[in-house]
Amino acid sequence: MQEKVIITCAVTGGLHTPTMTPYLPITPDEIADAAIGAAEAGAAIIHLHARNPENGRPVQDPDLFMQFLPRIKQASDAVVNITTGGGLGMALDERLKPAHRAKPEVCSLNMGTMNFCAFELVNKYKEWRFDWEKPYLESTKDLIYPNTYAMLERIMVEVGQAYGTRFEFECFDLSHLEAVRYFADKGLIKPPFLIQGIFGVMGGMGATIENLVHFKGVADRLFGDDLVFSSFAVGRQQMHFLTVAAIMGGSVRVGLEDSVYIARGELATSNAQQVLKIRRIVEELGMEIATPDEARARLALKGGDRVDF
Repeated sequence: MQEKVIITCAVTGGLHTPTMTPYLPITPDEIADAAIGAAEAGAAIIHLHARNPENGRPVQDPDLFMQFLPRIKQASDAVVNITTGGGLGMALDERLKPAHRAKPEVCSLNMGTMNFCAFELVNKYKEWRFDWEKPYLESTKDLIYPNTYAMLERIMVEVGQAYGTRFEFECFDLSHLEAVRYFADKGLIKPPFLIQGIFGVMGGMGATIENLVHFKGVADRLFGDDLVFSSFAVGRQQMHFLTVAAIMGGSVRVGLEDSVYIARGELATSNAQQVLKIRRIVEELGMEIATPDEARARLALKGGDRVDF
């Protein structure tokens, strides 16, 4: 019997910029409202970044995180997942500050060094709301996003082992699956493994169904019954890709971090709108979505009463 589908919602991220959509949550209040709305719509896990409330630039200021984390916890039972990726070009110490402050149930963990390219997005816009946006995106043409094995081990020890935090293993390539297997064999991480296959980022795997099928096959071989498989594609591929992933027995991730659209040429007006759409698709296909507590049990999480917010 197929497991229930865990919906994750990534509400703001560190890549899309305010020029791309007026609906991108920027301030702590907006991020909190977006997260709570997504949880009410059916998201069991909320993946969170922070933004400079004045201009929307991605930041890893733990004080900003603490302006929305307690509010989300008070208003919903959703699992909170904090980024350790942050924004492009950030040093690891900066990336880890929110996790050290909040000690969450889940953190994201990008499983390999890669080109993470968004410079082609510059060609879509002629005017920019803020002066940081265009250079930020252009810089990705000559940017390496570092996640060395030494960095990964540090995160696993300092965050995972120290706080009992578990990880959403973000895998942009087959080699990233092998990295998860390596650290599991070394005993630094324990099952079950929430593997998030990410497709469509320039520098990673292309958003094709053939890639998804092959990726899941490799993940099944490497992790067997220890695998909790989830997946998403960025941009216009989002919804039909998620539909196939769910049919294959996987869980799914939506949110304005990954796509600012709800349909071809139509901007999503909220994160909750995307959650409701994939929820409807999943349920009309005869599957059920997981509650936050069902997600906690399946992922062996420590519980929301053991976080520091």
